[in-house]
Amino acid sequence: MKAHPPEAAPPGNGTSGVASIPILAASGIEKSFGRTRALQGADLKLWAGEVHGLLGANGAGKSTVSKVISGQIRRDAGSILWKGEPIELRTSQEAIRHGITMVMQETSLAPDLTVLENIFLAELGRPGWLSLGSMRKRAGQLLETLGQREALPLDREVSSISPAQRQLVEIAKALALDSDLIIFDEPTASLSPTEVERLFEVMTKLKRAGHTLVFVSHRLEEVFAITDRVTILREGRTVANARETSSLTQAEIIRFMVGQELKTIYSAHPEQGAAGSPAVLEVQHLRTVPLVHDVSFMVHRGEIVGLGGLVGAGRSETLEAVFGLRARQGGEIRLFGKPFNPGRPADAVRAGIGLIAEDRRVQGIVPDFSVRENLLLGHLAAHRGFGLGYKQRKAKVDELLTMLDLPAHRLLDANMLNFSGGMQQKVLIARWLLLEPSVLILDEPTKGVDIGTRSSIYSMLREVAAKGVAVLVVSSDFEELLGLCQRIVVISDGRSIADVPSTVLDEEKLTFFAAPRTSMKRNTEVLRELVRELNGAGFWALIDSERLFCLNAIVSNERTDPGFQSGGTPHFAETRIPNALAAKLNDFVREPDRNLASLVVPVRSRLGHDMGWVGLVLDGAAPLPPAEQVRRRIENLFRTTSEASPSPQVH
Repeated sequence: MKAHPPEAAPPGNGTSGVASIPILAASGIEKSFGRTRALQGADLKLWAGEVHGLLGANGAGKSTVSKVISGQIRRDAGSILWKGEPIELRTSQEAIRHGITMVMQETSLAPDLTVLENIFLAELGRPGWLSLGSMRKRAGQLLETLGQREALPLDREVSSISPAQRQLVEIAKALALDSDLIIFDEPTASLSPTEVERLFEVMTKLKRAGHTLVFVSHRLEEVFAITDRVTILREGRTVANARETSSLTQAEIIRFMVGQELKTIYSAHPEQGAAGSPAVLEVQHLRTVPLVHDVSFMVHRGEIVGLGGLVGAGRSETLEAVFGLRARQGGEIRLFGKPFNPGRPADAVRAGIGLIAEDRRVQGIVPDFSVRENLLLGHLAAHRGFGLGYKQRKAKVDELLTMLDLPAHRLLDANMLNFSGGMQQKVLIARWLLLEPSVLILDEPTKGVDIGTRSSIYSMLREVAAKGVAVLVVSSDFEELLGLCQRIVVISDGRSIADVPSTVLDEEKLTFFAAPRTSMKRNTEVLRELVRELNGAGFWALIDSERLFCLNAIVSNERTDPGFQSGGTPHFAETRIPNALAAKLNDFVREPDRNLASLVVPVRSRLGHDMGWVGLVLDGAAPLPPAEQVRRRIENLFRTTSEASPSPQVH
C-alpha cells in the first residue's frame, strides 16, 4: 500500500501527523455548467495523514470540487498542485495514476461481480494475464490492513452484501489502486450508528498509515468526531480554508455554511391539533412481513407525529403498508374514521395521502424527466381526467415555488440529477403539496440535506400542518424528531411500544425506548421470574427529575399494580408509588394510603453501562424479603444478562 509517512506539523498547528507542505493545493478553481457557476474561485489544501472535512450547504460546490480533484470533470480555471508539482487531471484515470480516488455516495461497484472482482475491477479491464490466487492474497492483505478481513466474503456477489460492506469494498478498491488521497462523498448516509463507528475505525487506520482522506458530510456531529481540519464552501467560494476542527464550534460552522447565525433550526412546537378531534389517519395492530408485527398509532388534523426507532425496527415498512406499497397480513387502517385498504399506491394518492420515500433517487425522482415533469408526476395517479386546469395549476406551482424558495427558471432544467440533494427533496415535497393532500408521509425527509435546507424544510412542514394536513415523519435523527414532532410513537422490533409527547423526551430517553426488544428479552424474563416468585409487580424504567419513562411493566398481583404500563411516561404523582420513586432508597419504601412497599434499584451492565432502574412493588401487608438481598439479586441478574442490551446512549 503506497502511503507517505507524516512529516512535522507546521508551526502553531495542533493536528498531529500533518505535513508542512500540502499534498494537494487547489487554488482559484472555477467551473460553470451552462449559465450556472458552480465554483467561483474555490480553494482547498490537504495534508498527508489527515482527515479533512469538506462542508457546505447543498449547492455550495462540494461535489463539484471533489469531482474536479478526482478528475471526473475538468475545471474551467484555477491551478492544482500535487505534492508540490502542477497537474491537470483531465480524466479520472489520470487522477488514479497520481493516487487520487473517490468513494461515491452511490457506490460505483458492479453488482453482478464478486467482492474480489470488484476490488480489482481496474485490473480486469487491462490486457494480460491475471492470477486469481495473487488477487485473493492481495485482497486479504488489504482487508487485514483495514482490520476487516472477516467482514467481507470475497466470493459473494456485491448485490447480496450490505451498504456498509459495499463501502468497505470501495475502500479496498481504492487501496488496490495505491491511492494516497481518498475522497469520501457522504459515506455514512446509509449506515447505522454501529456501522458508522466501524467506518470511522477504518478511516483512522488509513490516516495513521499516512493516507489523506476527504470527508464530505452534512452530519456535523460526525465532522467533529472524525476530522482534523475542515474547509467550508458557500455559493462556490471557499469561506473557511483548512481550519482546525477543534478551533471551531458547531454554531461557527453553521454560520460559515449559511452566511448567518442560526440560533436553532427547530422553533417552538406548533399548537396541537384540535382537542378531541377525530384522527385523520388511524392504524391499529398493523402487521406486514417480515418486520412489522403490531404497530398502532393515529395522526390528527394539523399534527406532526414521528415514528422513532432504530434501523430495522419496521418504521419504513409501516409507511409502505399505509401507502399501498406493501401488502399487510393483519391490522386495520382507517382514514377519516372509515376503513381504508390501499391495494396499490394510486389508491392512497387518490385518497389524499402523499409519500416521500427514503431513497429519492430510486423511489422519488425520474432522472430523465425535467423538473416540471417530475413536479407534475403525482397528477397521473391522483386524477383519472386532466386534474387542475392550466391556470389553476400554474398558480399553485408559483405558490409552491415561493414557499420552497425554488427559482422558477429551474423548472425547465432537463435533468433532476443536476440538482443538489436538498433541491431534489424540495421538488418532491412540492409535487405532493400540489395535490393538497390530507396526509403527508415523509421517510427520512432530510437525509443528505444540509442544515440550511433542513431549516427551510422544517418551516415548510410546520406551515403545511398549520393548514390542517396530518404529517407523519420517520427519521433516524432523534434530534430531528424531537425538534419537529409533537408526538413520537416509538417502534422497536416491529411493535409500537410507546406514544409520548416530544416535550417530555430527550435523545437519551428516546434511545432508551427504541432499544431492540429482542436484545432485552432475557432481562425481561429475569424481571418476570422475580415478580412471579415474590407475587408482586415489577418495572424497568428510566427515571428523570419527577417523571418515569417505563420500558417494561409486569404485574403478577393486581393489588401491587404500580399505576403505569409499558411505554408510559407518568409524573411520580400520577403513579401509585410516588414516595418510592422520589426517595430511591436502599430499602423498601411504603405508600401508607395504598398499603404498598416498593424497592427501586439502579442497574448497570457488566461493562458499567447505565441500564436505568428496576422497581419491585409488593403487598405492604405481607412479610417483606430482606431489601439488600433483593437488591443484590437484581443487580447481579441484570449485570450478567444485559451485555446484549444496548445502554440508553445518544446516537
